[in-house]
Amino acid sequence: MTRLFNDPARFTDDMITGFAAAHPGHVRAVPGGVVRTRPARAGKVAVLTGGGSGHYPAFCGVVGPGFADGSVIGDVFTSPSAARARSVAEAAEAGGGVLFLFGNYAGDVMNFGLAARQLEGDGIPARCFAVTDDIASAPADQTARRRGIAGGFVVFKTASAAAEEGASLEEVARVAERTNARTRTLGVAFDGCTLPGAEAPLFTVPEGRLGLGLGIHGEPGVSEDTLGTADDLAHALVTGLLADRPADAGDGGRVAVVLNGLGATKYEELYVLWGAVARRLDEAGLTPVRPEVGELVTSLDMAGCSLTLSWLDEELERLWLAPADTPAFCRTAPPEPPLDDAAVRPAAAPRRPERSAATASGAAVEVAELAVHALRAARDVLHRDAEDLGRLDAVAGDGDHGRGMSKGVDAALAAAEQAHTERLAPAAVLAAAGDAWAAEAGGTSGALWGVGLRAIGAALPADRAPERAELASAAADALTAVTSLGGAEVGDKTLVDALAPFATAFAAGLRTGAPVSEAYASAAAEARTAAEHTAGLRPRLGRARPLADRSVGTPDPGATSLAAVLTAVTTLRATTGSEFV
Repeated sequence: MTRLFNDPARFTDDMITGFAAAHPGHVRAVPGGVVRTRPARAGKVAVLTGGGSGHYPAFCGVVGPGFADGSVIGDVFTSPSAARARSVAEAAEAGGGVLFLFGNYAGDVMNFGLAARQLEGDGIPARCFAVTDDIASAPADQTARRRGIAGGFVVFKTASAAAEEGASLEEVARVAERTNARTRTLGVAFDGCTLPGAEAPLFTVPEGRLGLGLGIHGEPGVSEDTLGTADDLAHALVTGLLADRPADAGDGGRVAVVLNGLGATKYEELYVLWGAVARRLDEAGLTPVRPEVGELVTSLDMAGCSLTLSWLDEELERLWLAPADTPAFCRTAPPEPPLDDAAVRPAAAPRRPERSAATASGAAVEVAELAVHALRAARDVLHRDAEDLGRLDAVAGDGDHGRGMSKGVDAALAAAEQAHTERLAPAAVLAAAGDAWAAEAGGTSGALWGVGLRAIGAALPADRAPERAELASAAADALTAVTSLGGAEVGDKTLVDALAPFATAFAAGLRTGAPVSEAYASAAAEARTAAEHTAGLRPRLGRARPLADRSVGTPDPGATSLAAVLTAVTTLRATTGSEFV
């Protein structure tokens, strides 16, 4: 929701005051909106964008050289009055006439049209153009009824660049019309937005659903569908736009692309979606030209996004790529193209153990196979518990432990399986697994599991089955490696609180002459109990330490996941028949 405001009725006025104060080198406030700080050269067409506020950086954020000459700003989601439009036009006009650009909404059409007629009456040439890019708002045979949403950004950019080049008012208007005719947008909402001072959003979207064909003034989608993956959404957006491509666009071509966030969709999410969109465009034979991914036409705090495609010709591509310098959008000369595949230096191959020194023989092959089975058991339990582990981690951390452990074990298992197919020794199999776990999981847990697996492997022989003392040493070495790297001790509320009692109990059980499987199961039970007891501890290391009091009463996620894996491995004797567990 919108939280920061003084008087909700003055939200827009207060925003304009702050915006102008933040960007004095680009804009100055005038009654009704903002204009460029430095007046345009004599004879230049003044391109003015406009509409209700709540869409930043549209419309005022793109005022500056290479883009708009000014912006007419109405109240939130409300068309500015004709008086506001006329005031901004008079401040920005430099002798070449005025072009108002806005979305196709009744209030905007009415008020900008009235302002243009008033300016004409005063001897100032003025034109209006309403953008109609939203394919969800009317069928293809009724394009004049379509709304203007994020595709307006492309129209504004090309028309402004034409004016910057010195084109006449008629030519700038023609560029706007041609860009609009070749521009299509489709958007989705995941949740509604809330006006300043309001207690509830303008609309809501049920959990697990999305609204297809939203408007940027808080209008819900025209239909509802299931919220799937980013790939699913990319398919829906690209397919919808291609089905409505301009008649003269052909099957392929070069396109300006805008993947636009509506205010509450994170940039990371947009980039995930863009990766899927880019693949779909490539499959369709389309070449994106300087794609823009980010928030360009928002709707306050609406959760959602839109995809815009604008089919370019030689003129429109030049104008789309032209430089611009504004508070919210800066475009310099195009970057150098990527190197050809042949010119790209191949990445160095990952280091791996020498085959002659790491090939397993005899019973060691069975031990390596057992390690693979153990990692499969770990994978199953970590994926099963991923959500619960995330909740534990979120109490005093960032909530990513379940996801990180799942990624780590998946990579470790794949690496171990590959190493085992080459009959590598246990040390090599576990080293490959540990390195992969650390690389993919990242974070503290990833690094600790990586060194722990390596240490276990290093204690195992390559030409025979391990002896009981070697198994005890493997557990002890893992504990030493983990504590040496992380610096944690028992009582710090980390995975060491489960690993230390496991290593101690396992060694004690082996010394009594108990079967390995019994010694291991008893040690795993000790680890499980110790993990549960971490609920009463206060963390002394790591991210949870600043929120130590909040953590009390909740078991440590690292100790919990370790105990779950150790427990899962106790079933391996029944499933593999191995005498080593």
